Amino acid sequence: MFALQLPKVSRQVLGEDIQVLSEVLHDGVNLAVWQRRLPAQIADFADALLAQGEPLAQSMTLELPRADSEPNLDGLVAQYADLPGQAAFLADVAWLVRAYACLLDAQRIGLRLRALDKAMCPRFHVDHVPVRLITSYAGVGSDWLEEGVMPRSKLGQPGAEPQDEALIQRLDAGHVALAKGEKWHGNEGRGLIHRSPQPPVGERRLLLTLDWLA
Repeated sequence: MFALQLPKVSRQVLGEDIQVLSEVLHDGVNLAVWQRRLPAQIADFADALLAQGEPLAQSMTLELPRADSEPNLDGLVAQYADLPGQAAFLADVAWLVRAYACLLDAQRIGLRLRALDKAMCPRFHVDHVPVRLITSYAGVGSDWLEEGVMPRSKLGQPGAEPQDEALIQRLDAGHVALAKGEKWHGNEGRGLIHRSPQPPVGERRLLLTLDWLA
């Protein structure tokens, strides 16, 4: 007799210990979230940066000879050097880059830091990347769905998106998420379904993403 092949169901793992991030390496896990609390100094810097009301869209490609190499973040938020907490913020970003690189053995990482007053990707979708780090330093966090809440065949169709807010999960500011996309080997057709939320009127969010380039 042939064994019955049960469909693979993606799951998400959340926890308050940083070790939870390594769960994303396991088959069947398409999201790992470290539910951390931002140190007050870093949260205050992010709030003060957004309060300036200036546009911010920075990106850089980081080359790391070794996974534990110190990333060169020269120029990142350089215009806010006079705000208290800038050094602590940069140290935190560098720490996240090293942790991400060590976990994936990545030597080339794409970094994007943006201040957003509107949803960047307002429809639920999947990313065509291996695995992306997503964290909001201030403002609303990203939305995501558990498997089965929305048919994957209807992604991009507004009428198919869940209307019940109870079905939509949301990251908090400070949370660090590792979301698998369609290009992670063995995760084809199971990338995390997520979207950028619309910030409340008059508010912005400070979003950092890291992508494994090589």
